[in-house]
Amino acid sequence: MSRHSRWTGIAGGTFVLAGALVLTGCGGSSFDEGNGDGDGGMTSSDDALTILIGSSGEAETVAVEEAVAAWSAESGVEATVQVANDLAQQLSQGFAAGSPPDLFYLSTDQIAGYAGNGSLMPYGDELSNKDDFYPSLVENFTVDGDFYCAPKDFSTLALVINTGLWSAAGLTDADIPTTWEELDAVAATLTAGGATGLAFGTEYQRIGTFMAQAGGGLVVDGEAVANSAENIEALEYVKAGLESGTFAYASDLGAGWGGEAFGKELAAMVIEGNWIGGAMSNDFPDVEYIVAELPAGPAGEGTLQFTNCWGMSADSPNQEAALDLVEYLTTAEQQLAFSEAFGPMPSVMSAADAWTQANPDLSAFLNGAEYAQFPPNGDGASDVIADFNAQLESLKTGDPASILDSVQGNLEAVVG
Repeated sequence: MSRHSRWTGIAGGTFVLAGALVLTGCGGSSFDEGNGDGDGGMTSSDDALTILIGSSGEAETVAVEEAVAAWSAESGVEATVQVANDLAQQLSQGFAAGSPPDLFYLSTDQIAGYAGNGSLMPYGDELSNKDDFYPSLVENFTVDGDFYCAPKDFSTLALVINTGLWSAAGLTDADIPTTWEELDAVAATLTAGGATGLAFGTEYQRIGTFMAQAGGGLVVDGEAVANSAENIEALEYVKAGLESGTFAYASDLGAGWGGEAFGKELAAMVIEGNWIGGAMSNDFPDVEYIVAELPAGPAGEGTLQFTNCWGMSADSPNQEAALDLVEYLTTAEQQLAFSEAFGPMPSVMSAADAWTQANPDLSAFLNGAEYAQFPPNGDGASDVIADFNAQLESLKTGDPASILDSVQGNLEAVVG
């Protein structure tokens, strides 16, 4: 998942993909039948697998590497995990060069483009555990009726609070903000001693929570509504916090993402997802924190929900092995292990009770799923969001309405 794959900063690029092989109809999951096509259209060979991921940090990288290594030892199929510096760019470059990875993290805003040009193998219906995935997650990776890829996990965004700085400022549990007004107040109180009250990424994938809380969003009922009055109100609220210095972009604090700003105590609060847990335990084990649901805005509660899937290349010479690996990685047992290592919630319903029991202090993330919005996932949405993110860099000195008018024009071209 994703900073820049951990569901953040999903920078889309123009997909320059050529020669993708379109395969239809999938067969069984046996992959020891030798070279050539497997039964029903999935390829099978002795080729090793290459897996390309984005990572939230060392905890996620190690967890995936260890899981893949265990599967490889069990199956006898060699597999290598590669960690991308820029997942979207490296994935598109791999397809353009005719050498894509066999499996890869794929975000919801990219799937339509890759599916549309035939670059993906639609293997979802071949998964033995396909009925165990949350239906809403399956919907995110279904294009024109085809379930393309297994959701690997999911997360919502919540408010992460440094309890040491909170207590030092004289705040108690009764001060945990439930409204924008209360958030302003505690952010101002916490902005002291070199720490900013609240930090978040320079991106819609964080700031969009305020849009949801104001009653807005980018796409509602299939219609582009980027420049709605609700969204303008949300960006004006964020702009005011940035101007006052009680809110800050993580990058302006010298951090690569919100988790780093939080771990280094450059920010007392951040808006982040479940993946922050792995980064904190691995990189900042001495920083104590709690997680609360995000404050409600003028329209009520709101957050964003993110998921990635295990995309499979249509050109992979060993799709049957790749399918077997995906089934291994998405079992309840393995997803619970991933959750323990770096924080995401399992994408399979059979793991829900065990996850809740193991993570009672993280219930705010699961609670947020009830009212979370999904970012738009239509073809071209990633480019629109990338442009939006670029404009948000100047929000502090810019005009929210003008920024959103620009996004509206771009989004209308995508939504049609």
